[in-house]
Amino acid sequence: MLKRIGIIVLVAVGLTAAGCGGGSGPGSGNINGTWSATLSNMDGSTAYSFTSTFTQGSGSSVSFTNFTFSSAGPCFASEETTETGSFGLAGNFNGAVSGTFAMTISTMFPSAMNNVLTLQGTVNGNTISGTWILAGGTGCNGNGTFVIHTQPRG
Repeated sequence: MLKRIGIIVLVAVGLTAAGCGGGSGPGSGNINGTWSATLSNMDGSTAYSFTSTFTQGSGSSVSFTNFTFSSAGPCFASEETTETGSFGLAGNFNGAVSGTFAMTISTMFPSAMNNVLTLQGTVNGNTISGTWILAGGTGCNGNGTFVIHTQPRG
């Protein structure tokens, strides 16, 4: 009986590990791919939108390349930003990515207060949703909700 339980646990651990990392994109156990975001103000109007390629690193880290604001407003008018993030895999038993997501986008002003946009949400398959907060210089404060979707592969 204990031998059977041990085998079941071993198979479950193996299936769980196989679902983490690797793969070719959302739905395959990682967050890798090109994503498109829409950040909405509390009144439902669009505050910001951007696209970026997400790449899951070791552990929970996520790197961002090809980051581009489609609508940046005055708070992110320059393309000089840094992006950092994390992704916590909560489970992948059916081949779908799910877990927590965090991202920070900061301006890189050398002699002024930087604007910092923080996103916190959850990943469910090819959609990330949650809330955002902007803190920074004059007129660069706010909050709302966001939705990020994967872009079709070409």
